[in-house]
Amino acid sequence: MRKNFFSSRFGIIGTGIFIGILAALLQKWGNPGNMGVCVACFDRDIAGALGLHRADVVQYMRPEIIGFVLGSCIAALFFKEFRARSGSSPLVRFVLGVFAMIGALVFLGCPWRALLRLAGGDWNAIFGILGLAVGVFAGTLFFRGGYDLGRSNSNRTGAGWIMPLIMLGFLALMFIFPQVPGEPKSGVLFYSVKGPGSMHAPLLVSLVVGLAVGFAAQRSRFCTMGALRDLFLFRQTHLFMGIVGLALAAFVTNLILGQFKPGFAGQPVAHTMGIWNFAGMALAGLAFALAGGCPGRQLFLAGEGDGDAGIFVLGMITGAAISHNFGLASSPAGVGPYGIPGVIIGFLVCIFIGFAMRKRSAVAS
Repeated sequence: MRKNFFSSRFGIIGTGIFIGILAALLQKWGNPGNMGVCVACFDRDIAGALGLHRADVVQYMRPEIIGFVLGSCIAALFFKEFRARSGSSPLVRFVLGVFAMIGALVFLGCPWRALLRLAGGDWNAIFGILGLAVGVFAGTLFFRGGYDLGRSNSNRTGAGWIMPLIMLGFLALMFIFPQVPGEPKSGVLFYSVKGPGSMHAPLLVSLVVGLAVGFAAQRSRFCTMGALRDLFLFRQTHLFMGIVGLALAAFVTNLILGQFKPGFAGQPVAHTMGIWNFAGMALAGLAFALAGGCPGRQLFLAGEGDGDAGIFVLGMITGAAISHNFGLASSPAGVGPYGIPGVIIGFLVCIFIGFAMRKRSAVAS
């Protein structure tokens, strides 16, 4: 049996360093500031590219997301870990994906971007990271109380190919309807001509980086939520060292590239409403914990045949559309007009799910 170096302590740290360096470089190559990689923001841009929302500054079919799924799929196939499975409370996972995205877009970033914002000098990210930790910790309390979404069941192989095929379809659309300079739409796809959606590294560069990260992360089981969960529940630091490696590598790379600009005000695609930076990521962290993985991990699981993770990803894309269509998403000016009620409703829904999805034996005891 072949030893998996990526799952070793050095392997997980190396994966974090690898992601941190590439994320900072993607920013240098054209991605938005402190957003070399952000699963939540990039899923939102994909929703915009498909016309699911009309926020014209965040519409672009991000190749990194496509690469994450396909890279994970390639790794799973090569190492014989591709296994189609589904049936673990899919509708609950979809709803958790929706509210995870709502919380993330109030903060303006996923857990990866929270670390990258901090590594770029954005001190607002401190509130988001603290909120993420609190949200994941709350999730562990539900775990101790018997929370369980049930077992996934083996499925026909074709079912496991759905999400990779969706991503291949997205990639095909990018080639069939390429961006026309200065035009907001090309065929069926929408493209931002201003704002963060208009800022991106070259397509092939982004795709190759996504494939590489997807391959490495599938092998290492890299997960920010899992890192905090294991730290809180089991006092294990294995996965946690990976996210430390990501943050430190991005910080050093930003210093070298002149991209480290410390402060609260004037940070790219960020706001200074600390309470709601905290609360938004607390909601996202709770949803990630209840769903069993951060947004990056959900993409990697979807790539290796996990249909339940794929449902969560589709929930996040839907949540992005809801956030922008209903005025929930934040902007550099602050939280959207209905962002605060959205976060409160999200907490109520996640708490309901946390109590409702407990095993009967645990409830009875």
